[in-house]
Amino acid sequence: MVEYRIDRGSGVPAYVQIVEQTERALRMGTLRVGDKLPTAREVVAATAVNPNTVLRAYRDMEQAGLVELRRGLGTFVTRSLARPGAEDDSPLRAELTAWTARARAAGLERADVLALVTAALDAYDNEQHSKEEDA
Repeated sequence: MVEYRIDRGSGVPAYVQIVEQTERALRMGTLRVGDKLPTAREVVAATAVNPNTVLRAYRDMEQAGLVELRRGLGTFVTRSLARPGAEDDSPLRAELTAWTARARAAGLERADVLALVTAALDAYDNEQHSKEEDA
């Protein structure tokens, strides 16, 4: 089950954070098709956000085809976003975990690590785009 954490200082609306955390759990395989999401009441108790905020996030995910709201039963995952290599036991995940530990041990903060990863992804994407244009 996913445990939502809301960063009130991020500037990102709470409902968007709930959707993003759910999508991340779907990509990582933490949530699978058929899994039940926490009830809105449970999310409100854990995060202290307004119940309408949770319901908006759940409605947005339902409209995106990720979950299904079943009256009286709860909200269930209907689609996975997992890709090979993202599983908990994958070699790629192990390498990234080790790299993250080295980065944190070197004194990098979370934002620094995210900036490095984003920069590396951007450079890779730009390189691939240049190769496609040259072809």
